[in-house]
Amino acid sequence: MNTMTYKGYHARIDFDGDDELFFGRIAGIQDVVGFHGETVSELKAAFHEALDDYIEACAKIGKDPQKPYSGKMMFRVNPEIHRAAAIAADLSGKSLNQWAEEVLSRAAGQHDNYAEARLVA
Repeated sequence: MNTMTYKGYHARIDFDGDDELFFGRIAGIQDVVGFHGETVSELKAAFHEALDDYIEACAKIGKDPQKPYSGKMMFRVNPEIHRAAAIAADLSGKSLNQWAEEVLSRAAGQHDNYAEARLVA
């Protein structure tokens, strides 16, 4: 997976071999903001323009632009998984939140602040 980042927003980037162009969509918001380009430079400029236009359009209609996630997660798991996770966190000398953040980060493949799998943005 390739990504780009601008103004704290992340976009997933794909390539369409039939049309021979890169295309992207801002991730982590429900509003649909897409863009495309034939080169990485065009794609980067299109991403910046699309995000700037989105923020400007929201301001014009008096709507706050959606922000990427807050960092708060609430979900339910099987009590045995909760128990095992709490024990693993304790044994590693971490709080359950610290331990879960590390595990989720590894599982999501997002080490080093998205650096491993992103296009230069």
